Amino acid sequence: MDDKIIKQLKLCLSKNSRISFLVGAGVSADSGIPTFRGKDGYWTVGSVNYKAQEIGTFEMFSKASMEVWKWFLYRKSITTKAAPNAGHFALYDIEQMIGDNFALISQNVDSLHKKAGNSLQRTYLIHGDFDYVRCGDNCSSDIYPFPPEINLENRDKNVITEEEWKALRCPKCNEDLRPHVLWFDERYNERYFKLDTVLKISKHSGILFVLGTTLATNLPEKIVRNVLSKNGMVVYVNIDEYEGFLEKMKNALIIQQDSTSFLIELKDIIKQII
Repeated sequence: MDDKIIKQLKLCLSKNSRISFLVGAGVSADSGIPTFRGKDGYWTVGSVNYKAQEIGTFEMFSKASMEVWKWFLYRKSITTKAAPNAGHFALYDIEQMIGDNFALISQNVDSLHKKAGNSLQRTYLIHGDFDYVRCGDNCSSDIYPFPPEINLENRDKNVITEEEWKALRCPKCNEDLRPHVLWFDERYNERYFKLDTVLKISKHSGILFVLGTTLATNLPEKIVRNVLSKNGMVVYVNIDEYEGFLEKMKNALIIQQDSTSFLIELKDIIKQII
């Protein structure tokens, strides 16, 4: 572990400053979950292949809600069977060690942080949560648990039964329910995605670990820039080579490493410091 990271961790712990984590799909890779932007991120409707960025949109849902639900239910069937990996458990252990100094900002909707044991109070799901749904027609801002009538075992990715489709209707207005996620053509907000909360956290973070994300959307980049603007340190960890704005930032470290092994190493370092 770089000495600069250890020094900054000690400083944060001595001053009760936030030690924050911004994580993306790479953190769940070792759990066997394909990424939206990877080679498995395609979906076929008829003879047309769609990228996730094309089918995972409100525009597509408005035109073909059943086809979009087929895609989401297939992905949810994968995440439901997945188990947290050692990186998830390392994040849980770190939270247990540092308590309110900990903040986990996650782009992942797979519920694996929850399965690993991270608290709801310190976990901020900025892209939503597969375990919930809401009205696709926005008749209210209510969020509902995922319908138990939906079969996620041995799922046929091309079929939604009549009973399942009935379960995917809004209990208030009978319009289509939608997954409680941020689609590619939607904007962040505070009610659903904790926009204001995470921006405030970023301004009070002494160190931010960015793991398994390409920072491809505007909020993650804004979080990183907020930390740097307040003289905090940003540690960017990704298995792939990074080329971007962090290369020019003096308080940023770029580490080419997989998220799981880095988090395990970091957990051990924090344990030694405490």
